[in-house]
Amino acid sequence: MDAVTLLTIFVLSVFVGFEVVSKVSSTLHTPLMSGANAIHGIILVGAIIVAGQAENVGILIAALAAVLMSTINLVGGFVVTDRMLEMFGGRRAAAQASAAAKEGDR
Repeated sequence: MDAVTLLTIFVLSVFVGFEVVSKVSSTLHTPLMSGANAIHGIILVGAIIVAGQAENVGILIAALAAVLMSTINLVGGFVVTDRMLEMFGGRRAAAQASAAAKEGDR
């Protein structure tokens, strides 16, 4: 692939990503985090493929930067999802402990 094609794919990806994220209401961002992690994984694979096929040093640098940024984004998404699930797990554990205490009072 030539540099113009790769640049076109990159620019279109930026526009599509911006439009998709901007259309989601803020209340839905948290439930959609796990789906976003899958998308970030696809982006990472795409960046690795572009880096592997780079014939120009500039394209290689841009692709490696994309690999780095998408890796950080992917790992960060999993960290946030894990913390979010711990918060919900804490509520369930507290509710179960409260229910067990009420059963013990009877």
